[in-house]
Amino acid sequence: MLHDIPRIALDWHRAGRGVALATVTQTWGSAPRRVGAQLVIADDGEMQGSVSGGCVEGAVVVEALDALDAGAARMLEYGVSDDDAFAVGLACGGTIRILVEPVGSALPEDMLSDLVAHRAARRPVAYVVDTASGARRIDTAGHAARFRSDRSGFEEDGTTFVAIHNPPLRLLVVGAVHIAQALLPMARATGFDPVVIDPRPAFGSPARFPGETVLDDWPDAAVDAAGLDARTALVLLTHDPKLDDPALIRGLTSDAFYIGALGSTRTHAKRVARLTEAGFDAGAIGRIRAPVGLDIGAAGPEEIAVSIMAQILQDLRKGPAS
Repeated sequence: MLHDIPRIALDWHRAGRGVALATVTQTWGSAPRRVGAQLVIADDGEMQGSVSGGCVEGAVVVEALDALDAGAARMLEYGVSDDDAFAVGLACGGTIRILVEPVGSALPEDMLSDLVAHRAARRPVAYVVDTASGARRIDTAGHAARFRSDRSGFEEDGTTFVAIHNPPLRLLVVGAVHIAQALLPMARATGFDPVVIDPRPAFGSPARFPGETVLDDWPDAAVDAAGLDARTALVLLTHDPKLDDPALIRGLTSDAFYIGALGSTRTHAKRVARLTEAGFDAGAIGRIRAPVGLDIGAAGPEEIAVSIMAQILQDLRKGPAS
């Protein structure tokens, strides 16, 4: 995973370091980070993550070190000036509120451990803080609307903050082709854990995909092993029905939030015919984004990869109806 901040906080704490976890709880205006963004700070000043893209991290570190000394949580509020906002790529400034919690005192170790365990098991979990009383709890039930929209925030009472921790985003790519070589780094840069699947050793070699997770198994078996859930996107790139179709069938019977398949309109018409014969109705088949990617006039593997990643993000943030 790109930045598993709760896991880093737990590991640092268990290594005997003083650790504080900072979480964005509210934003106004053009704030640099979304509500729920996190920064972990150690007692020696080391930090991972971000709460403002660089605008106020220095001040948060100072407050976090003071909170560690005091052993108590604190709520911070910062106005991000237009000049500071411009420095991190925003047109104008905004205001953010940040909750700082020392691990082991304000945030109990066992509660953080539970949170990390749920995340590792790909179970949606909410961390709930009553900022008035200081009470904290882990919820795995309720908050359905927040889980669905992936939105942390305060409840209507104005004091109960709900931090949503959905399972990490994943991208399963069937076909270790040129497009996949460009797509995987883009996916990783946007917060996905990418996996490429291809039973052909010459395609899925470490030389072609250095440092990436490559499953050299038949796509249906590999998809079954990896699992498909509501935080997973599936992209089919082989152009070969013997490889694409078994994985596609798995996708259509799953909760995957995105299914995309490479191929022309004619190729997709043949795919629709095969799936119809296999018993899928128009509603199920209609989930497939094909031809895959946004229509940006892409030319070449790299631009096609851009169009695919953009469509995945559009469906994630706005829903497939977009």
